[in-house]
Amino acid sequence: EKAAPAPVAKAAPAAPKADAKPVPALTGRQPGERPLASPAVRNRARDLGVDLVFVPGSGPAGRIEHADLDAYVARGGSLPAATSGSTASTYARAEGAAETKIIGLRRKIAEKMAESVRRIPHITYVEEIDMTAVEELRAHLNATKAKDQPKLNVLPFIARAIVVALRDQPTINSHYDDEAGVLTTHAPVHLGIAAQTPNGLMVPVVRHAEALDPYATALEIARVSGAAKDGSAKREELSGSTITITSLGTLGGVVHTPIINHPEVAIVGPNKIAERVVVKDGQMVVRKMMNLSSSFDHRIVDGHDAAVFVQKIKNLLENPATLWMN
Repeated sequence: EKAAPAPVAKAAPAAPKADAKPVPALTGRQPGERPLASPAVRNRARDLGVDLVFVPGSGPAGRIEHADLDAYVARGGSLPAATSGSTASTYARAEGAAETKIIGLRRKIAEKMAESVRRIPHITYVEEIDMTAVEELRAHLNATKAKDQPKLNVLPFIARAIVVALRDQPTINSHYDDEAGVLTTHAPVHLGIAAQTPNGLMVPVVRHAEALDPYATALEIARVSGAAKDGSAKREELSGSTITITSLGTLGGVVHTPIINHPEVAIVGPNKIAERVVVKDGQMVVRKMMNLSSSFDHRIVDGHDAAVFVQKIKNLLENPATLWMN
């Protein structure tokens, strides 16, 4: 029998060139390699002042996704710490602290929120609304809709109630320039939809909400909210709202105190819909109830006027057949 050939020694890997551009090892890229990313991600990175060469990608072939950019920014521009193979005890003591520098868009959002609270004397008004009739109508419309029509959630109904209520109190659909002392009341209702995105809270705008039926409203809310979340929204789609809805969906809680989107003078905040036992016509019944939390600029909107506005929304939602009758 022939002897087995002797193993061939593998050559040691060549040392990197001294003039190679240093790239963080955890990105998995070679020096000089262009990072993979979509145009939307590249645009966001440019706006945030982030060099993508230092951002690790979690997508196919190391592609940098929006979430990767968000994570990098949240860490203040540092790479994730390497993890050890051992699993820490459930009751192990934690040590140290982490500092995160708030930069870019997240910082702008924080500054805008602080400015709104500083400049606007808020008054918050909360009312409970029986949403049983809306939910029954919504279920019927979803069961009988055409194939090309979207499923309806509750937001188009709330949006329509706001539009109709503003007809009697158009001043609430305004911008207030407190430095010039000028109130601009708008005829069209450009409805802001506060949306949680990977970059933080944004307010995409449904323009001319007064001219949309429930299905068109649902489609436009989904379109502008989706564009805000994936970073493709245009500048004009993120500005120019005249009144805003802020909804936490199923996480909506019992009540909250929404902050007005300056320079608007009102914001409407629906909370979650939940079944509650209530007294109706002298009988204890289970109804689908929702608290509506709304804030107003007290310099422009008196408490009485705020209450009248919310009560109008309540009456419309508790009698949803009236929403599109006029």
